[in-house]
Amino acid sequence: MFGTYKKDDVTILLKDISGLVEPQSTEEREREIQNGRHYCEMLPIEYKPSAAYEAAFEDALERYSSLTANAVASVAQKIWKAKGKNAALVSLARAGTPIGILIKCYIRMKYGAEIDHYSISIIRGRGIDHNAIRYILSRHKGEDIQFVDGWTGKGAIQRELNKAMEAYPEIDPGLAVLSDPAYVAEVCGTHDDFLIASSCLNSTVSGLLSRTFLRSDIIGADDYHGAVFYRELKDRDVTYHFIEAVQSKFQFDDLEDGGDADRSGSALEEVKEIARQYGISDINLVKPSIGEATRVLLRRLPWKMLVHSMDDEEHLGHLYQLAKEKKIEIVEYPLKHYRACGIIKSLADT
Repeated sequence: MFGTYKKDDVTILLKDISGLVEPQSTEEREREIQNGRHYCEMLPIEYKPSAAYEAAFEDALERYSSLTANAVASVAQKIWKAKGKNAALVSLARAGTPIGILIKCYIRMKYGAEIDHYSISIIRGRGIDHNAIRYILSRHKGEDIQFVDGWTGKGAIQRELNKAMEAYPEIDPGLAVLSDPAYVAEVCGTHDDFLIASSCLNSTVSGLLSRTFLRSDIIGADDYHGAVFYRELKDRDVTYHFIEAVQSKFQFDDLEDGGDADRSGSALEEVKEIARQYGISDINLVKPSIGEATRVLLRRLPWKMLVHSMDDEEHLGHLYQLAKEKKIEIVEYPLKHYRACGIIKSLADT
């Protein structure tokens, strides 16, 4: 175990690569990614949020902890109904991990059951950590495994899971997420694109762990995928501040299992249309949903930020703040499935 998660909350199936990888600037990483290098072979210099942005996170947590708690309750009840006390949560590092902890806590508090929870790596274009999956399968039946993440953007991780689980037909690849605006998750709290406060920050709300890393000179054939532990940020760690704020709003009434009505058109088609409108040939540069748009501003080289309204401080206040800090243009756009969409700057012609 490494990071600041409590061992009773999650088993981290990652290799500690602290000190083994030199972090790179956003500009360096973006240029290498767009020249064909995979993002998992590099790590960013960790963004240290400004005082104004930390205030935006606190505001988001205050506004949305109840809504987040309700989504956790809905997901946890569905998992319990489907899998019961043998359920094994497998959260996708890093955004899924605090969500998995919340689901585990809810099941403990409502049903009095202690279920296992693991955090593993899956990387778009490189697949899942097979060593981690084999470890989990040595301890649980495949039918008991439930993958967990925070939200869906374009659905790329769900598609990656579908592909990876072809090698494990006993495991259902369906994701459980709190927010599923892409309409691709098997289990969700809501299809509404709402703000999960943990998406506002990087490692400081994720046990001080980096995003996951995979490069053959550091990750051997028998190793788990890697992550860095940012010990130097310990005084800024709000991982359990987030978890406890949401947990304090848990309600334990049984919820209706009804779903939201489908919205017209597919979410992926909406993303492709945005790409057409802005002359973008690579849809990987288009990042829809509040969570993904936040990541663009935190970790990538943003070009524009599309929002469904210029006057939605309630849902998008933290994005307005980050865009202001980074001097990124915000454009009102008639989004259907999402409240926000980040567009990464193309470096092909620079």
